[in-house]
Amino acid sequence: MTDLSRLSINQETIKQWSLPELAEGCVKAGIDKVGLWRAPVQEYGVERTAQLLTDAGISVTSLCRGGFFTALDPAERARALDDNRAAIDEAAALSTDTLVLVSGGLPAGSRDLPGARERIAEALAELGPHAQEQGVRLAIEPLHPMFASDRCVVSTLSQALDIAERFPAEQVGVVVDTYHIWWDDQAAAQIARAGAGGRIHSFQLADWITPLPAGVLVGRGQLGDGSIDFRAFRERVEATGFTGPIEVEIFNEGLWARDGAEVLAEVAARYVEHAC
Repeated sequence: MTDLSRLSINQETIKQWSLPELAEGCVKAGIDKVGLWRAPVQEYGVERTAQLLTDAGISVTSLCRGGFFTALDPAERARALDDNRAAIDEAAALSTDTLVLVSGGLPAGSRDLPGARERIAEALAELGPHAQEQGVRLAIEPLHPMFASDRCVVSTLSQALDIAERFPAEQVGVVVDTYHIWWDDQAAAQIARAGAGGRIHSFQLADWITPLPAGVLVGRGQLGDGSIDFRAFRERVEATGFTGPIEVEIFNEGLWARDGAEVLAEVAARYVEHAC
């Protein structure tokens, strides 16, 4: 095994593990970085999670997720903003500087993509100063276009940057997630654009495999099982000067059904084989 110093294991990759199991498993594997999700952290306790990982010598590279900013109803929008303020505070309590945003899909009955994207910008204008005060960066994650209707109207890095660049880079940047942007022939140019502005706040890996399962949300593949050239993506990202963590985030029921330690060892080996 070669250098794993930048490898971060997203909690959802080994969803079958509890937080204590994740911490113990990462320590045994020599991995000192994890990405976390709010629901299991809230269930275990934010402060308790922070202490668990501190005691294990593990840092948190990102917290997922904030976002869902596109509602038209004022009360629903207010609730979303309150939830995102809480997410920012949770990220700060976990000592991570990155809150990943899944921006939200079209409201029921709407076909107005530009309007939905504008509401994302309006929400970020409200949240950005609070995030900066807490030392947390808001990272817009573009999702593959198949999710545009119900989950995220931001489908490309270009669209994400068009929103992020309205704000200071220390407040708002983007996530470069190979699963969502590998198909885009503008991805390389947009990675360079993001890097030049200091806006690559998170770099995530997962493979694209076909056929997609019926529940496409859990269709991410183990590194090396699909169509993505991870080494090329890493080289593009690093060419911008990015030296941050590289987070493996895979939603895959086949992986979740296996022994967690076996999955972790396989992820580390595939990371070395395909991304290093």
